[in-house]
Amino acid sequence: MAKFELAQMNVARLRAPLDSPQLADFVGALDRVNAIADAAPGFVWRLQDDSGNATALHPMGEDIIVNMSVWQDAEWLQAFVYRSDHIGVMRRRREWFEKMDLYLVLWWVPRGHRPTPEEGVARLNLLRGRGPSEDAFTFGKLFPPPGSGESITGSLETPCPAT
Repeated sequence: MAKFELAQMNVARLRAPLDSPQLADFVGALDRVNAIADAAPGFVWRLQDDSGNATALHPMGEDIIVNMSVWQDAEWLQAFVYRSDHIGVMRRRREWFEKMDLYLVLWWVPRGHRPTPEEGVARLNLLRGRGPSEDAFTFGKLFPPPGSGESITGSLETPCPAT
């Protein structure tokens, strides 16, 4: 069994309040999309508040929502993001969220570790400050798990079918 799992955090700056008509379709899709993630191969854990999602958590400010999860590896995470019914939400993201230059960070965590929002923010800031490294990276430049003896595993960056 692998000693490390892949953590991810993505953030989105809201175009309107979560309870606004503009975001109603997004909010209405959360339970369905979360259920798809929970049942996806390779899924390990996701951040949740009492509502079953993480929209009440705002470690980066009231107008930014966060999503965090842990996966067995990058391939399973990418399959969920780009090749599941999650893609419908991705296609509409510009209706609900402002464009952000950097909104996703990946990093390896010891198996069983559940990252905090503060940890995710620190990793995103690390990625913003120094670019991809073994401590904070993206699908575009993946790094192997610590101690694996592997070199940079390359890229899983594919043209996003949601754009």
